[in-house]
Amino acid sequence: MRVRNRKGAPEMMAANTQYVVENPERFKGKWAEKFGNHHPIHIEVGSGKGAFITGMAERHPEINYIAIDMQLTVLSYALDKVLELNLPNVQLLHVDGSSLTNYFAAGEVDLVYLNFSDPWPKTRHEKRRLTYKDFLKTYETILVPHGQVHFKTDNRGLFEYSLASMSQYGMTLQQVWLDLHADTTFAEKNVMTEYEAKFSSKGQVIYRVEAQF
Repeated sequence: MRVRNRKGAPEMMAANTQYVVENPERFKGKWAEKFGNHHPIHIEVGSGKGAFITGMAERHPEINYIAIDMQLTVLSYALDKVLELNLPNVQLLHVDGSSLTNYFAAGEVDLVYLNFSDPWPKTRHEKRRLTYKDFLKTYETILVPHGQVHFKTDNRGLFEYSLASMSQYGMTLQQVWLDLHADTTFAEKNVMTEYEAKFSSKGQVIYRVEAQF
């Protein structure tokens, strides 16, 4: 979903290069140098305003997180959160999630998060869905062997499609939630996105899957 442009967002992003990565191609295969450590790297493709990625980073300082989004305005709101929380284990990339192999070397990423991705419901737009086979191939390339994709959505059609796409690709569905918030054992470690909080407050069911290559 497109959001209204935020006045001053480009200038704000340009002024905080300690968190906003310019020309991320130069760090392909060198993200450990960028972070200054060899901690595992988790990326979120389509990070929105950053509630999830900053929440995870705050809870897990032992993991490096990279938020990826095509929309500069929403990334600027994620930057707000990073600055407020002073999170050294977060980097922000204003890039297209379909070009991840331009920014990450084979086996450089440990886990990929897909949260509330655009469902692209029309059949002719299938190739744009982030769980389409071509995207899965990209994730497999940049992930460590047997790396995982964690996917959350409120859209049942997209969820059903994603389960089938992942299975047909040969991934193992390690755990599937048909009503995530009904699982009280997972609630303590669940970090919600902005969309998740909005949808669940209206009583909508949240679906989740952890899948492994």
